[in-house]
Amino acid sequence: MPHVIFPGPEGRLEGRFSPGPRPRAPVAMILHPHSQGGGTMNDRIVQRLYKTFVNRGFATLRFNFRGVGRSQGSFDNGIGELSDAASALDWVQQIHPEAQVTWVAGVSFGALIGMQLLMRRPEIRGFISIAPPANMYDFSFLAPCPASGIFVQGTADTVVQPQAVSKLVDKLRTQKHITIHHDEIPRANHFFENEIDELMTSVDNYLDFRLDPSCPIT
Repeated sequence: MPHVIFPGPEGRLEGRFSPGPRPRAPVAMILHPHSQGGGTMNDRIVQRLYKTFVNRGFATLRFNFRGVGRSQGSFDNGIGELSDAASALDWVQQIHPEAQVTWVAGVSFGALIGMQLLMRRPEIRGFISIAPPANMYDFSFLAPCPASGIFVQGTADTVVQPQAVSKLVDKLRTQKHITIHHDEIPRANHFFENEIDELMTSVDNYLDFRLDPSCPIT
């Protein structure tokens, strides 16, 4: 799990990177929760997602947005953080230029940034959005959503109301050519404090489905 520093739009960005085990390994990038709420790349859900993708043979990066840890710059309300994510993906792709598949996973605010990145980068073929803040931000930019993925939400989340995520999922499911999965984890709050194992079971089951060669979703 090498510690890495790479260039971002506002100076250096700090991350942890696990290179792929083969040249054509798929790429995954994990985006952390809101830095103003204490979110960092060492968030425990972020770390679990990172390990899951590493164990599946992905070249996997998690990193600190601007102004967090040793990453330079200051919080920019999501605009600069999206640029950070784009720069981070550029950096990984320079190391793995032969990667055929890219995934993005985000937690809360990181899920918002991940979905915005999805709209900019057609090479992203799958997403995992955990507790996306659908009641705080306008997700209508997903028009149309270009890739299939999963939303995972806790039923006891008081920060992001479960019905706001359900409404977003219902809207996206009207679009053709993509498939949206939606799991709700009973009793889980916004941080999945006592249900992180159930959360990761949901994620792993979805990845088992999507990464199976016979999966109907391309």
